Amino acid sequence: MAWLYLLLGGVLECVWAVGLKYTEGFTRPLPSALVIVAIIGSMWLLAIAARTLPIGTAYPVWVGIGAVGSVLLGALFFKEPLGARRLLFLSLLVVGIVGLKRGS
Repeated sequence: MAWLYLLLGGVLECVWAVGLKYTEGFTRPLPSALVIVAIIGSMWLLAIAARTLPIGTAYPVWVGIGAVGSVLLGALFFKEPLGARRLLFLSLLVVGIVGLKRGS
């Protein structure tokens, strides 16, 4: 279950990271409230996962899910570039995440 909580926490991290763009510096109430709820939920799920998983594994995997998801969602929603170099380094992040999961 800890891995599921960590995955869901990582997804919520993507939500709040992308949602920051819609808050316009926390000047828009609804997007700002949703981002704050996503931040709290993401941290809460990380904390639950860290009860069981080593923090040295849980935290980097959580950050990695958020980073990879944010890059992909930025490309999808905001037309941010996804060149060969970005995809290469993104794949290295994924390899690191998988390695940390396998090693724990």
